Amino acid sequence: QVRLAESGGGTVQAGGSLKLSCVYEGFISRTCKMAWYRQAPGKERELIASIITPTKTTYAESVKARFAISRDNTKNTLYLQMNDLQPEDTALYTCAACAEYNSRGDLTGFDHWGQGTQVTVSS
Repeated sequence: QVRLAESGGGTVQAGGSLKLSCVYEGFISRTCKMAWYRQAPGKERELIASIITPTKTTYAESVKARFAISRDNTKNTLYLQMNDLQPEDTALYTCAACAEYNSRGDLTGFDHWGQGTQVTVSS
């Protein structure tokens, strides 16, 4: 079975940076999509970044200029570099692995989830 564990969250001032890590146990294929989600109080969970390979990444419009997703398959780790953090980035950040798709090829979810790490950005 697969277990994911996030770390690296904390409290920073606006304009600061954090690097989140997601270490996984168990086998995750290098072809398996991994992703970062976030959820702020009172808001829906949103997909902010995903990756299969360095050339196959996606970003939410709100973070694409500031965040960078990467993975190191030899270390069983997914990363999210977060720069120029803003108060609206405050949320619980969770990692996910192995996307699921419907018959039309639309992303419908992920097989595995971590517990999340809190990011708080003060103004």
